[in-house]
Amino acid sequence: MANITTTREGAGGTLTARALREGFYAGVVSLGLFFLFVGLETTQNIRNELVLNQRWGLLAVFVLVAAVGRFLTVAYIRPWFAARKAAAAARAGTARPEGFLKRNFVVLAVVALIVYPILAVAIFGVQGSLKWVDNFGIQILIYVMLAWGLNIVVGLAGLLDLGYVAFYAVGAYSYALLSQYFGFSFWLLLPLAGILAAFWGVILGFPVLRLKGDYLAIVTLAFGEIIRLVLINWTDVTKGTFGISGIPKASVFGIWSFDVGAPNNFAKVFELPMSSAYYKIFLFYLVLALALLTAYVTVRLRRMPVGRAWEALREDEIACRSLGINTVTTKLTAFATGAMFGGFAGSFFAVRQGFVSPESFVFLESAIILSIVVLGGMGSLVGIAVAAVLMIGGTELLREMQFLKQVFGADFTPELYRMLIFGLAMVIVMVWKPRGFVGSREPTAFLKERKTVSGSFTKEGHG
Repeated sequence: MANITTTREGAGGTLTARALREGFYAGVVSLGLFFLFVGLETTQNIRNELVLNQRWGLLAVFVLVAAVGRFLTVAYIRPWFAARKAAAAARAGTARPEGFLKRNFVVLAVVALIVYPILAVAIFGVQGSLKWVDNFGIQILIYVMLAWGLNIVVGLAGLLDLGYVAFYAVGAYSYALLSQYFGFSFWLLLPLAGILAAFWGVILGFPVLRLKGDYLAIVTLAFGEIIRLVLINWTDVTKGTFGISGIPKASVFGIWSFDVGAPNNFAKVFELPMSSAYYKIFLFYLVLALALLTAYVTVRLRRMPVGRAWEALREDEIACRSLGINTVTTKLTAFATGAMFGGFAGSFFAVRQGFVSPESFVFLESAIILSIVVLGGMGSLVGIAVAAVLMIGGTELLREMQFLKQVFGADFTPELYRMLIFGLAMVIVMVWKPRGFVGSREPTAFLKERKTVSGSFTKEGHG
């Protein structure tokens, strides 16, 4: 017994020494990384001279956070996760009933989304709810819809697409151009934008039928850049970098309009005070319905032969072909279906903004959407939705953290560090949960009883 106690104390001392050593190394590395970016700042004075300002206090904060974070990770967080994993493995043989929250999570989430605008209006008022409904509601749901569309290509079919933002742009510009030049309504252009985006998805699918992996990623990346450059240079139609403004608003099936001068204006009909918040609330419920439609179609397709063909293609293309599955049509349907939902989201983006330009469809957008799919767990709709809420909502939340100016100074702008925090969060999640937030999935085909498959038995990264 005394030997066991001595061994544990010795192990604890070794672990503490290792944590201190790695914390010191992390502090030194962060000092070298952030010395020029954080510790020194260049500004121009009134005589247009370059002035070098030292920010040693802010640099010290970054170094301390890195050193202390590494120490805590090695000394406490990793052992805690290891003990938790061992306990979970010991309990693996015993069946545990699912809790109420886990069993009804989807229903509760949908109900919460339905009442979210009502609560925002009740708490912040009609005009005060505008920011919360738009930035924290509509924007997040647009990215959820985009990520679910890309999930069909990447998560289900296993085709790495780095140019998904091209279909987003096709949908947005289709709505903007057709509504201005031909006067078509939103309800006609919404499915039309999806069809046009699906057509371009098939156009992309043909050249990449024999490609996979890195080569497929390079071609799709090039496709996204081609679309963006066409939008910039085809100035006679797209107006280039100036973009297209004055895009017509959507209406409630043509019954009520949200144009201020229209006789059937929504606020005038119901004798409400004039506010743009009503239009944003209407758009929130509209994009919520589109997102739920995307999820429903995805779930139904997964259970159909085409969905099982996608999953077979993802796991092993050679085995998929040997089973008699036509990989050509399988890939084309995956690209077309994912692109269609990207076109829906693009047309909705144009309606929400009232303005589109090529600057909204850069490669970074594709990277963000792909990151949401990977972090959420490829193939998992719930995990992707959670990842979108955390990543997009967290980025928007930084704009509200003005109290950080009191800590880091009046010149500190929280939103400028969103990409730094974004990258750090991705690294942490990939180390902590390499298969995404949802590390298990239910198979579409099962014998007698549907059972959740652990992430340990699934291909790396496929949730």
